[in-house]
Amino acid sequence: MLAPISRDRHPTLEQWQALERRTKLVFDRGMQGGGVDHGFWWTFHTYLLEELGEGTGVREALVENTQKSANWDQILPGTRDALDQIGRKFRIAVISNADGGIKQVLSRCGIADCFENITDSGIVGVEKPRQEIFEVALTTMRAHADESLYVGDVYSVDYVGARNAGMQAVLFDVAGAYRDRGLPRVESMEQLETWLRQ
Repeated sequence: MLAPISRDRHPTLEQWQALERRTKLVFDRGMQGGGVDHGFWWTFHTYLLEELGEGTGVREALVENTQKSANWDQILPGTRDALDQIGRKFRIAVISNADGGIKQVLSRCGIADCFENITDSGIVGVEKPRQEIFEVALTTMRAHADESLYVGDVYSVDYVGARNAGMQAVLFDVAGAYRDRGLPRVESMEQLETWLRQ
């Protein structure tokens, strides 16, 4: 059960994370029969509008806005430092379900140069969880799947996709959606750095 969102329409961090947990679990169930990563934001915004007591008339506009990579240009403080630290020991790359613009977004964030390669589904024409997008990235990196680790935040898209491609995988689970699933997971960049050292 979620606490109602205050009428000033500024959800707390816990409310956002509860909404993310609810969305991920419902979305993952829906992806069990196979599919592509299109319904996540529709589900998320449906629940958000319910919590706000609003109709769903603006849902399509919200979903469309969320799916534009240009709107994802905020990173947490310390992200660059953590990526630099990880990059000292590992070759790192990006695999993103995006619209062809994720490299520009990462450049604006000041972190594109942390990655040896950026694979964008909008450019390669196939999305996670399909095995082919992981294979494109692995080929570009000249890396072997069984020696590679994928870090992603949605079980049915990232974890399952990477595992099906023969990679190791860990969930970046900030909201704690997968705490009780017995899966490899971390909740912060600091935890990821610790996990990688083990």
